[in-house]
Amino acid sequence: MTESSANKLLNGDACHRTSNGKKSSKNGFVKNHCLFQQPQKYRRPRERNQNVTHNSSLYKKPYVESFEETPLLVAVLTYMGYGILTIFGYLRDFLRHWNIEKCHVAREREEQKDFVPLYQDFENFYTRNLYMRIRDNWNRPICSVPGAKMDLVERVSHDYNWTFEHTGKVVKDVINMGSYNYLGFAENSGACADAALEATQKYGVGVASTRCEIGNLDIHEELEQLVARFLGVESSMAFGMGFATNSMNIPALTGKGCLILSDELNHASLVLGARLSGSTIRVFKHNNMQSLEKLLRDAIVHGQPRTHRPWKKILIVVEGIYSMEGSIVRLPEVIALKKRYKAYLYLDEAHSIGALGPNGRGVVDYFGLDPKDVDIMMGTFTKSFGAAGGYIGGKKELIDYLRRHSHSALYATSMSPPVAQQIITSMKIIMGEDGTTLGADRLRQLSENTTYFRRKLRDMGFIIYGNDDSPVVPMMLYMPAKIGAFGREMLKRNIGTVVVGFPATPIIESRARFCVSAAHTREMLDTALEAISEVGDLLQLKYSRREPSLPSLGWMSEESLLQD
Repeated sequence: MTESSANKLLNGDACHRTSNGKKSSKNGFVKNHCLFQQPQKYRRPRERNQNVTHNSSLYKKPYVESFEETPLLVAVLTYMGYGILTIFGYLRDFLRHWNIEKCHVAREREEQKDFVPLYQDFENFYTRNLYMRIRDNWNRPICSVPGAKMDLVERVSHDYNWTFEHTGKVVKDVINMGSYNYLGFAENSGACADAALEATQKYGVGVASTRCEIGNLDIHEELEQLVARFLGVESSMAFGMGFATNSMNIPALTGKGCLILSDELNHASLVLGARLSGSTIRVFKHNNMQSLEKLLRDAIVHGQPRTHRPWKKILIVVEGIYSMEGSIVRLPEVIALKKRYKAYLYLDEAHSIGALGPNGRGVVDYFGLDPKDVDIMMGTFTKSFGAAGGYIGGKKELIDYLRRHSHSALYATSMSPPVAQQIITSMKIIMGEDGTTLGADRLRQLSENTTYFRRKLRDMGFIIYGNDDSPVVPMMLYMPAKIGAFGREMLKRNIGTVVVGFPATPIIESRARFCVSAAHTREMLDTALEAISEVGDLLQLKYSRREPSLPSLGWMSEESLLQD
């Protein structure tokens, strides 16, 4: 087993060998994270240093995640693919240098060659020679509401994706499997759209001022009171941009002499906010409680570097759902460690708020925990609510402090009134305060769609990552040439997907990322699954070594798991 795979198994992950009649190898394992006792016949004997006690007493429901190992041959071929692309990239750079091939990238003028370079030529190597080959899979212009279906503007390139031209045609009714429209509120009709229209007629679109000057509207205060009630916290504050909610508020909470413990797969906004704060940053392995506890223990024992004084604050920063892995944070264990070592907890629920929990209140609701155990609750309105912006919730003293010290509060323009109204209306629907069961129906539909879509992909033989309850479904592609090919072939079949590769993912873990929505009908999902299976056969993407007849523990009912 490779070092990276061993690290992923450190946190009490069970490792199951596939029994498909082939000779087993170090890569022929399927990893399931489950915090309930599993039948012995599906367990692989523990290896050395794997005697980790599950904290199953902290969990009120099964916690099941799977990360199947990359097949060895696929990993080798993936590295070879990147190697070949790199060699040809250097060859093309050589041809560009001698003006044999036209260079489209930004370069220094000849008279500036003795200046400090404005454009780092080598740092753009990947963009020039690898990304440009598959650039047509991103930034596609959409000319409709990005709901369950959407319309795309057709475009072509005559210079290998350096520039694009619109053909004037529109690709109609493309099934949208890439947007974060978890509850289907990205729509131009219905209660939310009608309410947003009324708010536009009453307030206009822009506020043209900050909240602390003359941009504080009654609709903003109504929104913040509703968010606090929705989250179950004392107070909350709304911001006009989700990214800035993290990057501009973390520096207001920590500074020099503070320690931030950050999950290695945290979003770029969290990473930027931590760096801007000036705090010391230490990274723990993804969702690995042993790694986190070691850092906490070392921080308390050794204190600050050189002086060994105690840290002013220790802030643990995690996400609810990790958008590239589809995994859910082990929040009960994080809270237990936070209490034990007297640290603070910052929870980013950008993807989990509205998408998880029986009441749609995020990962705290999903695990049945007390919101008061999370010191700073952050989330965005850009996904489940079909709007824009973000929020921070917590104690009243925390929110009052941020109103005076947050750069987003003091210098950013207030949230647009129709956007605020969209959030208010959609949140009331989720809470059932609109007098209907539409919110509960959408939450149930999202859960059913997620379970169905994940199970079907597994049964087809694809390797998918993440938690069984996560609507973010990464499907592994691995090889660089298959990133672009998959996106193009799916679009030919009228399915819009998101494909992701290095450096956004590890170099051998390129993937397609599907986002399931409550707006998807079973017919849409079946159409998408049929196209995925067809393209998977065409590109040979069905890498999984799972035995099809072997029941997946992730799909067992909670009652059966508890009985086991």
